[in-house]
Amino acid sequence: MEDMRRAILWICFALLLTACGGGKEVQKQEEDLTAKEMLQGIWLDDNTDMPLMRIEGDTIYYVDPQNAPAAFKIVHDTIYIYGNTPTAYKIDAQTEYSFRFHSLVDDIICMHKSENPEDELSFTSSHEVEVIPTISEVIEKDSVVMYKGTRYRGYVYINPSQMKVIKTSYSEEGMSVDNVYYDNVIHICVYEGKRQLYGKDITKKEFADVVEEEWLRQVILSDMDFMGVKEDGYHYQAVLRVPESSVYNLINIVISFDGEMKINKADMSE
Repeated sequence: MEDMRRAILWICFALLLTACGGGKEVQKQEEDLTAKEMLQGIWLDDNTDMPLMRIEGDTIYYVDPQNAPAAFKIVHDTIYIYGNTPTAYKIDAQTEYSFRFHSLVDDIICMHKSENPEDELSFTSSHEVEVIPTISEVIEKDSVVMYKGTRYRGYVYINPSQMKVIKTSYSEEGMSVDNVYYDNVIHICVYEGKRQLYGKDITKKEFADVVEEEWLRQVILSDMDFMGVKEDGYHYQAVLRVPESSVYNLINIVISFDGEMKINKADMSE
């Protein structure tokens, strides 16, 4: 169901961008500065009276501190939000104190402007995004295999890093929001007895030639397994995962005995 919902949202987004002339064409059109000025302030959900967003200048700040702020502009009857995935929403009605627009699944989101100063407390004063770590400490994995009578030991060290990954997801209202995560750097090495034969730091950039760019931008290098030694070299399998989801790809890595790396997607059906 989650994959189907994601597909429907992407289709709605693509159709909406097409109907509005496309993202690049919007950049060239004149912005409605009066409409933007009316949006300044804190906006509450009509149904719950809970704060949803705060608008300052040309930036939207969300009440969830893990949601990254995003720039926006209004052209004609559409609001364009320029997050990790640029998104367009059709405006249904707008006044100084009310705002209604269509979500990506064509529900109408109804908001009204806050007149309560205490609603400021729902937003972080620094506007800094809370980055979500995927691991908190180094994870070590140790595997021992025998090949042609020789004992090999493969080490994998999964290290947290400060490299950021932005994942676009969708709120209950059907709005796209961006969460920020820290990616990992994984060190792999192989020993023959006590002698190190190979060692290398791996990041997800290594897989740019076998994974689509859009997918690679929103995944983290979450895991790595030493699969053993064969005639063509040392075998590893990496996991590229969408943060906080069960969606992932497996990547096969072969390190030849002369130190060359070969990478290809694993067959997920096997």
